[in-house]
Amino acid sequence: MLNFNADGLIPAVIQQHDTGEVLMVGYMDATALERTLTSGRVWFWSRSRGEYWRKGDTSGHVQHVKSVAADCDGDALLVKVDQVGPACHTGTRTCFDGRDLTHW
Repeated sequence: MLNFNADGLIPAVIQQHDTGEVLMVGYMDATALERTLTSGRVWFWSRSRGEYWRKGDTSGHVQHVKSVAADCDGDALLVKVDQVGPACHTGTRTCFDGRDLTHW
């Protein structure tokens, strides 16, 4: 069972399937998750734009779904993908570009 938040969303951690590299985090609602599971491409709900978007439709940097799993509490998803091109909107491979907060 999945536990969507009060806004009907669940965070989705996107990971490169063969290297384990964490690429990005986005949010899905039930429709975005269903589209992801049935289409083989990753769909998100954009909180800022208030609309669905499929990763790569404008950039060409698509994410091909390899697997989708929920965590033990059902309040987060792990989506393993084959990433084509950069995952981040800044043009980097990952949205986690090394800004180390350990000594914040």
